[in-house]
Amino acid sequence: MSPSKSAGEFLEIDGREVRVSSPEKVVFPQPGVTKLDLVRYYLAVADGALRGAAGRPMVLKRFVKGIDHEAFFQKRVPENHPDFIDTATLHYARGTSAEEAVIRDAAGLAWVINLGCLDLNPHPVRAEDLDHPDELRIDLDPMPGVEWSQLVDVAFVAREVLDDHGLIGWPKTSGSRGIHILVRIAPDRDYKQVRLAAETFAREVENRAPGLATARWWKEERGESVFVDFNQNAKDRTVASAYSVRPLPDARVSMPLAWDELRVCRPEEFTVATVQERFAERGDAHAGIDDAVGSLDALLALADELGPAEKAPRSANGGDGSGRRVSAMPLIEVARTKTKPEALEALETWKAQHPDVVALLHPADVLVDGMRGSSSLWYRVRVNLQHVPEGDRPAQGPLLADYDPWAGKAWPGST
Repeated sequence: MSPSKSAGEFLEIDGREVRVSSPEKVVFPQPGVTKLDLVRYYLAVADGALRGAAGRPMVLKRFVKGIDHEAFFQKRVPENHPDFIDTATLHYARGTSAEEAVIRDAAGLAWVINLGCLDLNPHPVRAEDLDHPDELRIDLDPMPGVEWSQLVDVAFVAREVLDDHGLIGWPKTSGSRGIHILVRIAPDRDYKQVRLAAETFAREVENRAPGLATARWWKEERGESVFVDFNQNAKDRTVASAYSVRPLPDARVSMPLAWDELRVCRPEEFTVATVQERFAERGDAHAGIDDAVGSLDALLALADELGPAEKAPRSANGGDGSGRRVSAMPLIEVARTKTKPEALEALETWKAQHPDVVALLHPADVLVDGMRGSSSLWYRVRVNLQHVPEGDRPAQGPLLADYDPWAGKAWPGST
């Protein structure tokens, strides 16, 4: 059947029929990638993409309005899902639960992409055991001002730490600015233990690469370093898995690599257009990951040696009485917005109001953070005034935008 906006395109995939609606819809205008192109891309790399996502419950991150608009996060599988989509019920910290989609094959990949998903966001557990992760996820997140070479240096320090603790890491580009390192682990530890192992790992990387890497959770304290984001191993967190297409104008891909490729490759080389050819020629660089299962015993033993991580101070009774964390940095908040363009617009307005202050800021002093709301991201803009003389620091004023992502939302147990 030929593509049409009314009937769509029906694909026969391993004996299953999958409908692609609006197949000619252009998803990435710059390279001219259509929705059907995306489906065919995932089918071409299905062996690798399923290695990272199959058998795991996943959050559906849907870009139904295109890459220029915020995605919304759908935890619950659509009621009318086909019978080749499995499900698993996850229970969340807030007391809620969701029956999430579990794909098993290439037809499942095509079905997910047809919903408007670009990247795949599976949990680090298998559907058969939702309480014990079988994947340790290392997210190396460069702060503004950090070059690729520094990021790669930290990745190799991370590899040394893994080697010293009996673990094998498999690197991939995040599809944005960072590097992910995936580690298969025996599913014999709960989320709390896995997160402790990840935090211990991050602290050890920081100890071996001071100034280059940091395990400090609070963004304003990191400086121009690579953050080893251990909290990606907390329950409820997901990251884009291997071969995921990211919402960047060039249709960039989160690309699995061999270690010796990290220093010679750049993230922008890997797009929907280039990865299919590479995959056809070389196959999956992570083909052996499921045969490299390790234990967290050594990292957890190191956790005992290092002792508890330093906790951020909280406001005392003599403070604001909230009990909230108190930053050691002189922060001011500029705006809270629904979208990133609105956040950047508010930031530019603030900069225009304070040109003398802007001249003293370092790249990592400007903090534009995507924050997870109930079903989508919202954005917070802050400025760290640590490099501005105390007498020249502007005071906290009214927010230039004050979006409330929880307005009108009701949580379990609320009245």
